[in-house]
Amino acid sequence: MPPTLQLAGFIVVLTVASGIFDALAFSYAAGMWREGKVVWIEAARATGSFVVGIGLYFGAVRYLAEAGIVFAEIQALVWFTVTIVGVAVLEGRFLQWQLLDQVVAANVMVCLGWLITRTSG
Repeated sequence: MPPTLQLAGFIVVLTVASGIFDALAFSYAAGMWREGKVVWIEAARATGSFVVGIGLYFGAVRYLAEAGIVFAEIQALVWFTVTIVGVAVLEGRFLQWQLLDQVVAANVMVCLGWLITRTSG
């Protein structure tokens, strides 16, 4: 496998895995409080998922830097995109949104990418 393709593979796998674990963590954290009390199992799940997610993110950043993607804004955008899509999919509500709202959400992601790319050079 060509080194460039292998590097891209590492970035994709680690970023997607990180985003999935962080999306899980956000989903668990949303159920962490019930009737004003901490639900410790949800807190533990959220914490564990965040720990795994950040570990994977650190790995992704290593390979992003190796690929020349050294700006924190771009690194965070890649992670944020995967994470927010993961939350929407895990919660199962994104597909229930009206088409206009889905288009606006996609546009927000594209616009964030545009701004970050234009201002971090």
